Amino acid sequence: MDYLRITKENLEGEHICCAISNNKDVQVASKKAWLLDRLDEGLVFLKSTERGKCFIEYIPAENAWNPICADGYMYINCLWVSGSFKGHGYSNDLLNACIADSKEKGKKGLCILSAAKKKPFLADPKYLTHKGFAVCDEADNGIQLWYLPFSADAKAPEFKECCRSPHTDEPGYVLYYTNQCPFNAKYVPIVEQTAKEAGVQFKAIRLESAGQAQNAPTPVTTYALFYNGEYLTNEQMNAARFLKLLK
Repeated sequence: MDYLRITKENLEGEHICCAISNNKDVQVASKKAWLLDRLDEGLVFLKSTERGKCFIEYIPAENAWNPICADGYMYINCLWVSGSFKGHGYSNDLLNACIADSKEKGKKGLCILSAAKKKPFLADPKYLTHKGFAVCDEADNGIQLWYLPFSADAKAPEFKECCRSPHTDEPGYVLYYTNQCPFNAKYVPIVEQTAKEAGVQFKAIRLESAGQAQNAPTPVTTYALFYNGEYLTNEQMNAARFLKLLK
């Protein structure tokens, strides 16, 4: 398998794996705009040269869009291998490339979000354990911060206090999200319209900077849905799934 690193020069013409390939699609446009601004902040997007879902995306933890304290670490936004690419060792290839790059840049280790049991859009805890990662912190909603230190004396990352007990004072359904996930550009408006038609109070709060995301009331900032202040899920909703949730 050959891999390609996304740059400012090739971003526009490359398929970004996790959304459809048409650059005119709002999902692709929003993700690419978000990526473009992050490349100057040290973000790396490494993908298969073949079309499909096979990529890793990581960034220096100081610039991560999550409320974590992990100075000197590299934070993995997403490691995604699916479909026909599964079972060929490509996850290992991508992770090993991230480890080598991070060590070359003098990082203390890697960190990533997961949970005790596999959750949608989060790293698989079984895979992380197999690769030597360990849990270093956990929020009250079960979202865990995992790390892979490069030395025994490396200080473990931790969550900021703002997200340890995920909660919002906003009434009704409240969604915190970012453009890091391309699907939000399509499905957040759909859920907003579905809630309106159902007569349900719904508010979408888009986090538009690393500063906002690093002070969010949730460890997962790509998509975090609350109801009357209490955290519900990080799983993206379409109209049918949201209506099922309402019932």
